[in-house]
Amino acid sequence: MQIRFYKYQGTGNDFVLVDDRENRFPDQDKKLVERICDRHFGIGADGLMLLRNEPGYDFRMVYFNSDGAPGSMCGNGGRCICRFAHDLGIVNGSEINFIAYDGAHNAFITGDNVQLKMSDVHQTELTGTDYFIDTGSPHVVRFMSDVSGLNVYAAGREVRYSPRFAEQGTNVNFVEVMGQNIFVRTYERGVENETLSCGTGVTASALAASLQGIAPESGNIAVETKGGSLMVHYHRRNGGFDDIWLEGPAKFVFQGELNV
Repeated sequence: MQIRFYKYQGTGNDFVLVDDRENRFPDQDKKLVERICDRHFGIGADGLMLLRNEPGYDFRMVYFNSDGAPGSMCGNGGRCICRFAHDLGIVNGSEINFIAYDGAHNAFITGDNVQLKMSDVHQTELTGTDYFIDTGSPHVVRFMSDVSGLNVYAAGREVRYSPRFAEQGTNVNFVEVMGQNIFVRTYERGVENETLSCGTGVTASALAASLQGIAPESGNIAVETKGGSLMVHYHRRNGGFDDIWLEGPAKFVFQGELNV
């Protein structure tokens, strides 16, 4: 069976996307997803997404990590699949409504820019100097200096496979304050390595920056990643955050056909 695939990226966070409105993709085949995402023997990607029909919404987003396991919410992936739906003509205007692992989302497209409404964050946790924040995916946020020189693979694995997180896993974000902005590097579970960018991680880092007093209680903060620049808008309220938006570019890379 041949399946057409599309490659998209959002600040270097790259994904294979499949228009699966006919439910043809064998999504129970974990090894298949892993082979497709393999950067040496497959197409190569941080994750794979299926776009499926969902009553009452423009589409359903089904996300898999590059290890083949079903994933939780992916912020950059959400922005890329919105661009994909727009390019396919599934949505005709600038507003998109879809559902994902963590519930319903809204998005707006302007040129290459996609602004995605993230899930509300009802609570945050501070353990020592690390924050734990779930922004649709779980994240540990650690502020430090000289993030550019950090071995993210080693430092991230130490946290991700610590006794608390070993079973379910967590993403780990290392954050450096740069004036009014922050620079973020992320170790992603499921990829089990550093990615050039992580949307839910950038969001968690921005909210932690607000808790740290680096960013305003409510407002926005610019975030730099190895793959490019993003903006996070948020409102802090009652110990949590709402009206959270992740904004940045999402771009088509190439397409092809895959024998399954």
